[in-house]
Amino acid sequence: MAGAIARKGFDYLKSKEFRDYLTSTHFWGPVANWGLPIAAITDMKKSPEIISGRMTFALCCYSLVFMRFAYKVQPRNWLLFACHLTNESAQLVQASRLIKHNFFSMEKKGES
Repeated sequence: MAGAIARKGFDYLKSKEFRDYLTSTHFWGPVANWGLPIAAITDMKKSPEIISGRMTFALCCYSLVFMRFAYKVQPRNWLLFACHLTNESAQLVQASRLIKHNFFSMEKKGES
């Protein structure tokens, strides 16, 4: 059973359909877009002082729009959807870090 599944998967990887997918914008567009969530995830290790609230908001809106696009386009582009879902999540974490830094650190300074 497992051998048959592996064979079917290997046959798909050798197919013209898969080669056409690898040379399409349905594949390379999302691959190029993965730089955004990767950058946001690596920035999570840095100080929240470097976070731009306006850019974070813009990237949240951008990813929401393109998640909807990736779902609505036919055939559905799940790779693009996953990329923007990851970016949306990373940007929301960055936004929460910015809010925490700007508002809760001010409260602590006021108490001192």
